[in-house]
Amino acid sequence: MSTEQGPSPAAAAAKKPMSVTQASFIGVGAMVGAGIFALLGAAGAVAGSAVWLSFVIAGAIAALQGYSFAKLGSTYPSSGGMLTYLAKGFGERRITGIVSWLFYMTGAIVAAMVATSFGGYASAVVTGDDPLWAVVFAVLLVVVMTGLNIVGSTAVARVQSVIVKVVLAILTLFAVVTIANGDAAMLDPGGYPGVREIISSVALTFFAFLGFGVITFTAKDLPQPVRQLPRAMYLALGIATAIYVAVSVGVFATLTADEVVAYGATALAEAAKPTLGQTGYVLMVITALLSTAGAVNASLYPSAGMTRHLAEVGQFPRAFGRNIGRRAPVGLVVMAVLTIFMIVALDLNSIASLGSAVALLIFSAVTVAHFRTYRETHARLVVLVIALITTLGTFVVFTMTTLVAEPKTALALVVILAAAVVFDLIWKRMRDRGKARYARHDDSAGAPG
Repeated sequence: MSTEQGPSPAAAAAKKPMSVTQASFIGVGAMVGAGIFALLGAAGAVAGSAVWLSFVIAGAIAALQGYSFAKLGSTYPSSGGMLTYLAKGFGERRITGIVSWLFYMTGAIVAAMVATSFGGYASAVVTGDDPLWAVVFAVLLVVVMTGLNIVGSTAVARVQSVIVKVVLAILTLFAVVTIANGDAAMLDPGGYPGVREIISSVALTFFAFLGFGVITFTAKDLPQPVRQLPRAMYLALGIATAIYVAVSVGVFATLTADEVVAYGATALAEAAKPTLGQTGYVLMVITALLSTAGAVNASLYPSAGMTRHLAEVGQFPRAFGRNIGRRAPVGLVVMAVLTIFMIVALDLNSIASLGSAVALLIFSAVTVAHFRTYRETHARLVVLVIALITTLGTFVVFTMTTLVAEPKTALALVVILAAAVVFDLIWKRMRDRGKARYARHDDSAGAPG
C-alpha cells in the first residue's frame, strides 16, 4: 500500500495565485472597459441627463444577480463558473448545453466589441482614424491578450490589477474635477425624460455590468473560494457602480445630452477639456485604451477553464479540454479566433446590444436553476424571485424598445440562439453515436467465439 500523500490543504491554498482584490479587479476591468466609454452616448440618447439614475438601477439588478451568483459560487466553487451553477439546477441536459454555447459565443461578441473600441481609439491617436488600422489594432490586442492568458492566471491577475488601478485613479480624478466644475442646473430632474425612457435605457446600461459574471470563473484560482468569491463579487459591483454614477454625473454636468450623443465614445475625453484642457483629453484617451485592453483580457480569461470543464462533463467536444502544444488551451485559442473573425467580418456597431440581450437570458436561466438548489446554497427565495423578475423585465423592455428599432440586432439575436441550439444538437448526436459504437465494440469483444 502506498503511503504517499497529496499536498496539505494549506499547501494547496498557497499555490492558488489570486487574491480577492485581484479577482474583483478582473470583474471591474471587464465591466468598466465594456461599459462607460462605449455606452454613455447611446444611453444618453434615451435617458438624457438621467443616465446616472439608469446606472443605479442597472447596478441594483446586477447586485441581485450578484447575490445569486455569490451564494452559488460559495457552495459550488468550480472553474466552470456560472455554467456549473446551471448544471446543478438542470443537470447536464440540453438546456445546460445550449446556454453553455450561448455564453461562449457571447464572450467572443463582447470581446470583439470592446477590442473594436480599442482599435478605434488607437487608430485615432496613431493614424488619424484610419478604419483599416482600427481593425489591425483590434486584432493585435486580441493576439496579445490571448498570449497573456496562455502564460497563466497569475499573469492575467497581475496585469489586470495594474490596469484597473490606473483606470480607476484617472476616472476618479475625472469625476471629482468635472463634478466640482460642472453646472448643477444641467442635472435638474425637471429636464429628465419620462420613467419609460429611463427604464428603457437600463437595458443599455446593464451591458456595462456584464463583466461581473467573469468573477465566477475565478473560483479555481482563489485559496478560499467559499468566503472570497462573494467578497470579490460585491467589491467589483460596488466599485463599478460608484464609478459609473460619478462619471456620468460629471459628464452630464459638463456637456448637454445632445453633445454627449454626438461625441459618442469620446464623450468622456471631450468632457475633460473644459477643465483639464488638451492634457485631459489625451489622458482620457489613454484611459480608454487601457480600459478596453483590460476588458478584452478579462473577457478571454474564463474561456480556458470553462471549456475544459465543459469538455470533462461532455457538454463540449473533448478537444476543448486539450492544449495546443504544452500551454495553449484549445478553448482559449478558439475563442480568440472567433473574436478576430467577428472583428474582421461583422459590423459590430449594428449589434451593439446583442451581448446585453443574450446575457439577460443567460442570467435568468441561472437564476431559474438556482430555484432548484436554494436550500443547499441557503439563498433567500424572495431575493431570487426579485432578481428573476427584474432581469426578465429588463429583457422585455429591451425587446419592446431597442430590438424593434434595430432589426439587425433582432436578427442577430435569433441567429445566435439558433446557432447555440444547432451546435448542441450536432455535438450531442456525435457524442451519443460514439458512445453507441463503443458499447457495440465492447459487446462484440466480450462475446464468446
